[in-house]
Amino acid sequence: MSTLRSSLQSPGLFKLLSHDLRWGIVSLLAKSDYSGQELIRFLKQPQNLISYHLKLLLAQHLIKERRNNADERSIYFSLDLETLRSLYIASGAALHPGLSLCTDPSATVPEHLLSSEKPVRVLFLCTQNSARSQMAEGLLRTLSHERIEVTSAGSHPAVLHPMAIQAAAMLGIDISQQHAKSLDAFVDQSFDYVITVCDRVREACPAFPGAPEQIHWSFPDPDQVEGTEEERLYAFEQIAQQLSIRIRYLLLLIEQEQKQKK
Repeated sequence: MSTLRSSLQSPGLFKLLSHDLRWGIVSLLAKSDYSGQELIRFLKQPQNLISYHLKLLLAQHLIKERRNNADERSIYFSLDLETLRSLYIASGAALHPGLSLCTDPSATVPEHLLSSEKPVRVLFLCTQNSARSQMAEGLLRTLSHERIEVTSAGSHPAVLHPMAIQAAAMLGIDISQQHAKSLDAFVDQSFDYVITVCDRVREACPAFPGAPEQIHWSFPDPDQVEGTEEERLYAFEQIAQQLSIRIRYLLLLIEQEQKQKK
């Protein structure tokens, strides 16, 4: 009997996510990064309770935290998609080998997907539109086979950073022909998704026509990293890699939402 009882114990991931509040936190972070105060507001629960469950999720590395660049008094929380995916697959496999199969976000989206009479439009925003949002623009354009209309802009546009070009090139993405654009040029345009990739621009993000879905990805500015040229380039490469992961999952989300609209 003890052997049978042991074999029926659910994996830790299922136990962790079975709590309604923890599931609520993970569900919110599946689409956007949020601060602790925002989670408290959305989930309508006291701060001490939210903090307790955040600590449990952090301890198991399902979520990550990063101090808000725009306001160091607050912290942004984000979902660790790769860790969650690995644990989810392992948990499924523990129940039945057939459940170990899962959509692989490392593969690019097939060309027959994302088909729509009206193309999906995505705008990436950061402060200078010199690195993070530019790499995101190039990645999404390439990984969607140009079936998504994507652009990027900045609240204080500067010049496309050469290390952003290098970092994107290491992923097989050419952004050398892109250029910095002002956010002001897009405020009257309609988008399906507006994604801020730096904390400061999120604070100043205007409302867009049609109330597009606004998503925040809290990434540090790689241009603020000090050190040797090699160390600085590595910071850009790390951001490019993280953007690639997020964008592959974003494509799956967009495809799912497009199917629901049909």
